[in-house]
Parts: sequence; C-alpha cells; structure tokens
Amino acid sequence: MASHTEFLTVPANVLLTRVAKWSTLKAWGIRLAKRSGLRKAKVAVARKLAVILHRMWIEGTEFKWSLKEAANQPA
Repeated sequence: MASHTEFLTVPANVLLTRVAKWSTLKAWGIRLAKRSGLRKAKVAVARKLAVILHRMWIEGTEFKWSLKEAANQPA
C-alpha cells in the first residue's frame, strides 16, 4: 500500500520528468531542481500541487496550464 506522501510525490515526479507540456508549475519545479536537486524539487512540487488541488476543490475551478490561460479566464 502506498504511503500518503507517495500520492503527490509520484505525480510531481511524472510532471517534472515525463510530461512534455510545459506549465508554470513545471517551469518552477525545473528551476528549483537545478538549484536544489531533483529530490527536493519533487517534494516542493508535490506540496505546491497539494495546495493547487485544494484551491481547485474549494473554488470548483479547473487547472490552468499557463499564466496567460489564467489571465484569460473570467473571475
């Protein structure tokens, strides 16, 4: 059985290493990985992903891949 930390660190790893589409979250994670290493970046992206998912759940919104896409959405 997976531990509770794996539920978001695995998707963070996939986002940073396998997903071809760029997002602001991926760009932030890649910059962090260059500075602090991939292991710490995965944990940081996982935490940020948890915050994003929580806000999406509370507000009932969809994930915005880019800042431009977020700016085009009505408030």
